[in-house]
Amino acid sequence: MAGRLPACVIDNGTGYTKLGFAGNSEPQFIIPTAIAVKDKIGSNAASLRWNASGGGKIDDLDFFIGDEALSPAASNYSVKYPIRHGVVEDWDLMERYWEQCIFKYLRAEPEDHYFLLTEPPLNTPENREYTAEIMFESFNVPGLYIAVQAVLALAASWQSRAVDQRSLTGLVIDSGDGVTHCIPVAEGYVIGSCIEHIPIAGRDVTHFIQQVLREREPQIPAEQSYEVAKAIKEKYCYVCPDILKEFTKYDTDAAKWLKTYEGINNISKKPFVVDVGYERFLGPEIFFHPEFANPDYTTPISEVVDKCIQRCPIDVRRGLYDNIVLSGGSTMFKDFSRRMQRAIKRVSDNRLLMAEQLSGGRVKPKPIDVQVVSHKMQRYAVWFGGSMLGSTEEFYQVAHTKAEYMEKGASICRHNPVFGTMS
Repeated sequence: MAGRLPACVIDNGTGYTKLGFAGNSEPQFIIPTAIAVKDKIGSNAASLRWNASGGGKIDDLDFFIGDEALSPAASNYSVKYPIRHGVVEDWDLMERYWEQCIFKYLRAEPEDHYFLLTEPPLNTPENREYTAEIMFESFNVPGLYIAVQAVLALAASWQSRAVDQRSLTGLVIDSGDGVTHCIPVAEGYVIGSCIEHIPIAGRDVTHFIQQVLREREPQIPAEQSYEVAKAIKEKYCYVCPDILKEFTKYDTDAAKWLKTYEGINNISKKPFVVDVGYERFLGPEIFFHPEFANPDYTTPISEVVDKCIQRCPIDVRRGLYDNIVLSGGSTMFKDFSRRMQRAIKRVSDNRLLMAEQLSGGRVKPKPIDVQVVSHKMQRYAVWFGGSMLGSTEEFYQVAHTKAEYMEKGASICRHNPVFGTMS
């Protein structure tokens, strides 16, 4: 239909929410998934609940979200995080959060736009129903589609591939700030029983760098050490092919490899300088040698990926090895994809060699192609995949409409048909 307004794409993550309109290459807003509300006690608690569901008192608007919720302006308010581990835990707060996302940030009239929201793998059908109720009842949206984040990440990788190579079968390695997941997807459907969790993510890399710096650089102000470690991680860190050779490089030609970070003490306002050395490659190395940071967990990410694929049905395994897609900010380290590809290839080749030896050389297995896909949109892969799919005509055909909702109820959103066969 000509002249239709673009769909709103909202990717709610545990740490940050990405907002924008379908068809754009980057989200317009990236804000913390935090909301600051006034704590009510006693009899007022009931009125607060009534207000959150659409009551008309001014208290209803007395809250902050995103960066404002974490700013000094909200110092008399209590900050809450409505999402934990990707799943919505407080629906009243989530409704208020979406309210400001739509009206204050996107400045959109929800009745004029279709909405594409994202959900984590293994999200419950009840959660989809709650989402549908809020979107259709409170915001009166004309259409809603709830997409699985891993499928959108697969679609986001298409822009770096030829049309004939675009596939909705693949393994998504999604690594954000809090947790890393390996999610196998076959023909657009997540194989839920084979999802693997890895307790190493961006925050662990930052903590590890912070610990190394704390032992060596006493001039870093204690209250700023986390921010300094985070800045060093984002600016200077990379993944090396061989840790021993890397140590040798630094020891033989320090001037070439050592960097300096300059900061300013927030309290005394005096500048300070930090030498950045081995932590440039040691930080991201904890993905491949997790025992550096966590003595209780020693399985490298490459082995977890291999184990994840081996647990999947045998007929999709080669397709998964051939399309391993990276998603999330913690996969953005230079050469991360190259190291990952080499490590997974080594694990799968060793298995084939063992199979050949066990058969006494009678069976010669066909080599496995391992392809780790890295692309420019990795950091916002989920949002960008939603933006791509939300701008197709097919999106409007598969989205659930307000009329369907009024006729059949919230249960229509328990199933969202897989689409994305973009030409």
